[in-house]
Amino acid sequence: MTTRSEPRYTHGHHESVLRSHRWRTAENSAAYLLPHLTSDTLLLDVGAGPGTITADFAATVAQVTATEVDEDALAHTRATITERWVGNVDLAVADVHDLHFADDSFDVSHAHQVLQHVADPVKALRELARVTRPDGLVAVRDSDYSGFTWWPRLPGLDDWMALYQRCARANGGEPDAGRRLLGWAHEAGLDDVLATSSTWCYATPEDRAWWGGMWADRIFDSAMATQALDEGMATRADLERISEAWREWAAAEDGWLSILHGEILARVH
Repeated sequence: MTTRSEPRYTHGHHESVLRSHRWRTAENSAAYLLPHLTSDTLLLDVGAGPGTITADFAATVAQVTATEVDEDALAHTRATITERWVGNVDLAVADVHDLHFADDSFDVSHAHQVLQHVADPVKALRELARVTRPDGLVAVRDSDYSGFTWWPRLPGLDDWMALYQRCARANGGEPDAGRRLLGWAHEAGLDDVLATSSTWCYATPEDRAWWGGMWADRIFDSAMATQALDEGMATRADLERISEAWREWAAAEDGWLSILHGEILARVH
């Protein structure tokens, strides 16, 4: 299996994927950044997805510019911003490798779960730094899939992890981006960087039912599922086994899952 020259978004935008992404808030996904935002902040939110984090930022800062890779993806951002009656958000189609904004346009440039999917994370970080004013911040958070851990240790979930890693890398992505953010930042010429980590933890019956049920559906219906079947990475029986493992995990009284994320705050000079 060769890596694609142009990355493909592994998750896609099926309802089962958006169900997960709409759960995200500034508090549970950008807590490392929130203390640095003020009512005067001009913020760029790259790869805004369904816009739930974007809308939360907008309640704190002066203005948010939210971007997605194409109009179809941006429509999901627009729907949330419209539903929440948020007035201080501008929407734009943009490529993080070649942002069409002027130098020094923003106080903060933010990307959540973006660099793991792009062709050149270092070039993306250089672009985020370019459009950020001196003394501003580049804020990035990405999952680290190899750092995920769970109990019970079900073979079907090990198969899920192996399949996700294979699909993501075939698409030109880096599923273990979280551990590499600091190195990518240094390679991009950012030398004033605070690197941290945080987790999402699902252990209550309600959280397990939501997360496990979401992935039990997602393994059949998402772009990843289509890719796995079309490219011979898995059979329908394999996906059924993974789906059942997620339901078994969700039903386990001792079920527990921790999802690791790397984070960086890079000061632009």
